[in-house]
Amino acid sequence: MKKFLAKEEFFMPGEEMNFITNNINFISQYGYAFLIGALKTIEISFISIICGMILGTFLALMKLSKSHILKLISTAYIEIIRGTPMLVQITIVYFGLKAVIPENLTFFRSTIFLCSLAISVNSAAYVAEVIRGGIQSVEKGQMEGARSLGLTESQAMKHIIIPQAIKNILPALVNEFISLIKESSVVFTVGITDLFYVGKNLQSTLFNTKPLYFAALIYLLITFSLSKTMGLLERKLSHD
Repeated sequence: MKKFLAKEEFFMPGEEMNFITNNINFISQYGYAFLIGALKTIEISFISIICGMILGTFLALMKLSKSHILKLISTAYIEIIRGTPMLVQITIVYFGLKAVIPENLTFFRSTIFLCSLAISVNSAAYVAEVIRGGIQSVEKGQMEGARSLGLTESQAMKHIIIPQAIKNILPALVNEFISLIKESSVVFTVGITDLFYVGKNLQSTLFNTKPLYFAALIYLLITFSLSKTMGLLERKLSHD
């Protein structure tokens, strides 16, 4: 028994050293590829979050407007986008628009632009519902009070209602942004070398699942960092 324990104690440090050495070698060899993939994922996600927020805000205001036509357009958009998979939307936007956009407009034909556009279109539908719910959560008396002070409806919405709504919807928006970052991995289907593409390509080349574990870990670091950053912002806004 003592001999067995002695061998085990001697064996385990070697196992640990091999594990550490192998991972260090793996990172030194493929770390740059993962860095490029992570930056590409962050780039697409950042563009999509900003554009999705802008479009989603307009859709929410359209749905809350008194115009039946604007309500109908917004509702139809939201239902269609939420009722179809993002992968289908990316495929339609990428191949559909690339077929009609003139070849001299290289920026608008670029894979980054088309994929960011598709993800923005998808995200806007979900953001619109979050913002609509946030605006409706603000007491109606706030609008009436603002109007009584001489503000127009658009001024009251801009300066009174929306700032309060943002505080209410920030947690839901953070969840949407985190989901967007994870779901952006579908862009690998059209050849973008994002984080998942790098992991999947290395897994196929090395016949090893380790690259996928590294990709998952980096996704976790990105989303965790975003969650913590937005949590700090939420606490700051709650004290203002």
